[in-house]
Order: sequence, then structure tokens, then C-alpha cells
Amino acid sequence: MDMVGGDLLTSPERNPHCSTPPQPPLQLPATMPIDRQRALMVGASKWVNGTVLSYAFFDSDPNPAWAPADEAQKDVVRESFEAWKDLPIGLDFKEVDDLAEAEVRIGFDQSDGSWSYIGRDILKAAANERTMNYGWDLTTTYGHTTALHEIGHTLGMPHEHQSPFSGIVWEEDAVYSTFSEPPNSWSRQMIESNILDKLAPAQVEGSSWDPSSIMEYEFEAGLISEPAEFQEGIHPPGAVSELDVDWMTTWYPAGQTATTLDPLNSSPLRLEPKQQADFAISPPSSRGYEIGTFGSGDTVAVLFEKVDGELRYLAGDDDGGEDRNARLKAKLFQGREYVLRVRLNWAGPSGATAVMYW
Repeated sequence: MDMVGGDLLTSPERNPHCSTPPQPPLQLPATMPIDRQRALMVGASKWVNGTVLSYAFFDSDPNPAWAPADEAQKDVVRESFEAWKDLPIGLDFKEVDDLAEAEVRIGFDQSDGSWSYIGRDILKAAANERTMNYGWDLTTTYGHTTALHEIGHTLGMPHEHQSPFSGIVWEEDAVYSTFSEPPNSWSRQMIESNILDKLAPAQVEGSSWDPSSIMEYEFEAGLISEPAEFQEGIHPPGAVSELDVDWMTTWYPAGQTATTLDPLNSSPLRLEPKQQADFAISPPSSRGYEIGTFGSGDTVAVLFEKVDGELRYLAGDDDGGEDRNARLKAKLFQGREYVLRVRLNWAGPSGATAVMYW
């Protein structure tokens, strides 16, 4: 599937739209500098690069309505995961049979619309709950677009039209009327949280709006009064845009390598915000260890163990917005291999950060 600049044009019929579940934004002190707030709010939804996201489909339990209609629906989702991977990005995706082993749990309840939690918010869902749902046929052209869109949410992307930089002035009465009717039949609150409400400037990257984004809705004529060029509607191509690619490959660059981290040796983190350093750890003895970052920056640190060639999550910490550093405690075993990933969200006043284990 060609997902960048392709011809995935949406139908002229009124299509249903994604209804992302609302989540409260990260609460930060109002006195915090705006550049730090933005770094933390944007980074809060992003995975550490190199993460393998496991996904699984509900078959029948705990709710039969969540089960897929047929393998063709699953195949579109599988193809869409592969299309995102092939950009290329540094994340990977693995289908598993056991829902308990999956971070991404996918249902097909046709009465519940299509939606996904955004980025790391999926980790807040209970282990027997969906983090993503598809509420209409995915085998159509519009269905393929929907699958790409929902996975974009899982990767940490919000709705594009809610950018505070879009300049959109809505014909609000028309918006309420349109989206309260089929095929969406949304409540007033859902219309506001998915269309009319603007994200705070600190919640978005950059200062521009991309109407061609895969995260942009299609809007019919009569819903927008400004900008004038969109009074006849917004008709995105239904594929991942070049700006989408730029953002995703900035957060998740492919081909990142790990350097060796020895015990009691502090390793400087020469990173810019949004960049990440990976470290290979081979402990000299089996015992409990601490791993920590140092400096005034905001970091996310995640530790994995290599098991049968795959990385298994052991521990993680995000010190974002707190007056402390990331700290992990874990028992490591001699002869086993581990990988530590440290992402810098904000460099702090000095710009100097480091990591060590002991």
C-alpha cells in the first residue's frame, strides 16, 4: 500500500469520523517556561524509539461485539502497521495471539465508531479493554485511510484540525447539526472534544497546520468560514503526508545503534530535545542495580532485557516536569544482555545531562 502522497481519495458520500476518547492533558505548573511545557506535553505521548509495540485482535472475549468480522478486516490493519514501519521509522510492530501480551488491543465493534487512544495513553487502559476500535468496513478505500489514521494516534499523533495554528473558524451551528446526525450521531461533548476544541499551543509541535495530514478529517462544505479557501470543505488525500513523515522520522529515526555502558562510568548525553541515546549493558555480576540520569533536563529512561533475540520491557521512568532525575532499579544477571534507552525531552538550563548505572 502506497501511503505517502497516494490516491487514497475519500468517497463523496458523508463518511463517519474517528472519535478519539478524551484524555486530560499533562498538568504542569503555570509558571513553567513555555518551551519546557511544550517539550513535556508533546513528548508525553511518544514512545522511546526502538519500542516493539505488540498488537492483538479480540476474538470473542470479554465482549463478542469486539470480535472482527473476518480476516480481511485484520489484514487491512496488518498492512497499515507495515506501511507505517516502512516509512521507515524506528518503531516495530508485532502481532501476538495473547491479549495479555499486547499493548495495542484492537476491537471491531460496529456500533462504537473508530477510535484509538493517543500514544502512551494506551498504557492507561485496563488489560482486558480495547485501546483501538474499528467501527466500519476497512476493506474500502476510506477504510484503509481509517486504519492508517488510528495507528497514527497510537504512535502519538493528535487530530490535525485541532491545531491552534490552523486558523479554522467554524460554523458551529452547522458543525453541531452535521455531526449529531448519522453516520456519526455524536453528542455535543464528542463534537467539541473531537472537532471544535483547540489543543493548547504547548500540546503541538511546530507552528503550522497540515491539511493534507493523515490525521486530518474530511469536512464537507459549509462547516468552515475561515480560512476562505476551505469554505468548500477540507478533502485530505487519505494518505500519510510529507509533513507526517517528517514528524514521525524525527521522533522515531530508523537505524539507531547502541553504545556500551559500563558500570560506574558516567556517560554524557549529547542530545538535542527529542533525540535519544541507546546503551548496551552486560552486567559483570548478578545483583540489584540502579540506573539513573543526571542533570537538570527532563528525560525518559526505559530498560529492556534481550530474551530469545527480542527485547522485553523491565522498567521505565519519566522525570518530566519533576524536580528529580529518572531512576530505575532492577536485578540484572551476569551473562544476559540489556538495552537502556534514554530520550531527552527538555535539555534544562545547562543543557548537560548524563547517565550511569551502579
